[in-house]
This record gives sequence, structure tokens and C-alpha cells, in this order.
Amino acid sequence: MTPLVVTAVLLAAVTHASWNALAHQIKDQLLAFTLVGTGGLLCGLVLACFAPVPAAAAWPPLLVSAVLHVVYQLLLMRSFGLGDFGQMYPIARGTAPLVVTVLAAVFLHEWPDAWQLTGVAVASAGLVGVALWGIRRKGTGTGTGTGSGGSQRPALIAAMATGLAIASYTVVDGAGVRASGSPLGYIAWLMVLEGFAIPAYALVTRRRALPAQLRPVAVRGLLGGALSVFAYGLVLWAQTRAPLAPVAALRESSIIAGAAIGALFLKERFGAPRVAASVLMVGGIALMLHGG
Repeated sequence: MTPLVVTAVLLAAVTHASWNALAHQIKDQLLAFTLVGTGGLLCGLVLACFAPVPAAAAWPPLLVSAVLHVVYQLLLMRSFGLGDFGQMYPIARGTAPLVVTVLAAVFLHEWPDAWQLTGVAVASAGLVGVALWGIRRKGTGTGTGTGSGGSQRPALIAAMATGLAIASYTVVDGAGVRASGSPLGYIAWLMVLEGFAIPAYALVTRRRALPAQLRPVAVRGLLGGALSVFAYGLVLWAQTRAPLAPVAALRESSIIAGAAIGALFLKERFGAPRVAASVLMVGGIALMLHGG
């Protein structure tokens, strides 16, 4: 990967962690993702007025990806509802890069070289390590010895399922954006296609109460939606310039950014394991750059 691609993906990682933190701070997760979806939809509509329409070959992946993104958002809502941001976010993001590596090789015949593969493995080791440390701390911190691991099982399953959804839409979008002829057009129509689902569900279920519930958190949620478009647009552009596996691994440096945001703004502890994960992430980036 070139330094420009690395810079774009790292910027996307920070932006992605930021919108996730904004969404997590809204206690009612349906409201949070209604606003994020609405913000993304509005941005997509504006971009669609100026960007080229994606090529015909990109539309099947676009439709599949839109469904996968909605599934991802539902699973992320569930994860945030069950666990702490600093715990759920690393698990959800940390499981994706290695799965992307396998899926990209199987379906796109995209084999990373030895340097890139080693970089992905090193970076993923740090990401998964900090996630597993969070589970261990959560499970042993009560001192009761009664069912703490069991109480974490639904959150763990939801977060890991979120990671599989991330890996799936990453590979689908990698194929789609390369066939689209326009990364900007692709992200515009992806936001339009996926953006209406959760707001429509909220409107049906909350009915007349929805506007009053949305009003106090509207600015924060809509900002999260705009940031999500910017972050994923950068990732899609990077996927047209580099193999999917290292881009996916580098994107998940958002875990470190998320941990820093949690420590600075949400009063969550950063801790030595996340420092170690950061060191491994930097080492993985260096290896991926060597291979790029």
C-alpha cells in the first residue's frame, strides 16, 4: 500500500470510531441508528446528484451490500445494548480482518504477499488480544464466580456476528466498488439503499412519539451519519487502490482510536493491553507498507 492509501484508511479509522462513539452515547440505540441512517441517506442523496451512476456490474453487489449493512447495524445495536463500548467495539472490529483475508482469497482470488499477510496477522493479534482481555477482565472482575462468563455470552455472540457481517460486506463492496467505475457514486447509492431501512422501522414502531424522542439527540446522531459516509467512502476508495486484506486490517486500527475516545471522553480505562495492541498495530502497518 502507498502512504496515501495508508493515510486515507487511518483517517477513515479515526472517523469511524468517532461516529460509533457518538452512536453509543445515545442510550436508545434505535434512535441512534435511525439518525445515523437518516444522516447517511441525506448525504447519499446529495452525492448521487453529482457523482456518476455506478456501472451495471456494480448493482448486484450494491444490493447485497445494502442488506448486509442493515444486518450489521442491527447486530451493532444489539452489541452496544449488551456491553460497554470499549469491550464490544474491539470484538466486533477485531474479528473481521482475518475473515476478510480468507473470503477475498476464496471469492476474489486475491492473495496477499508474505509481508502483507504477516502484517495482517500481527495487527489482528493485537486487535483480538485487546478484545479477549476485555472479556477476561469483565468475566473475572466481579469476584462472585457465578455465571459472569454466561452473562457475557449474548454480548460476545452479538459482537462476533457483527464482525462476520463486517467481513462479508467488506468483500462484497470490494468487488462492487471496483466494478462501479466511481467510488463516489458507489458510496452515494449504498447510503441511499441502506439508509432508509432502520428509520422506516423506527417510524412504524414509534409512530407519533418518534419526532419528540429524536429531537434532543438529532444533531449528534445526524453528525454520526455524515461521519459514517466520509469514513466508508475513504475505505471504498482505498479498496480500489490496494488489496482488501491489508485495507481491512488497517481500517480496524479504529479499535485503538475507539479505545482512546473511550478513555478521553467516556471515562473508560485505556490500560496496558491496549498499549500493547497499539504497538502490534503499528508493527503490522509497517509490514503491510513493506509489502505494498
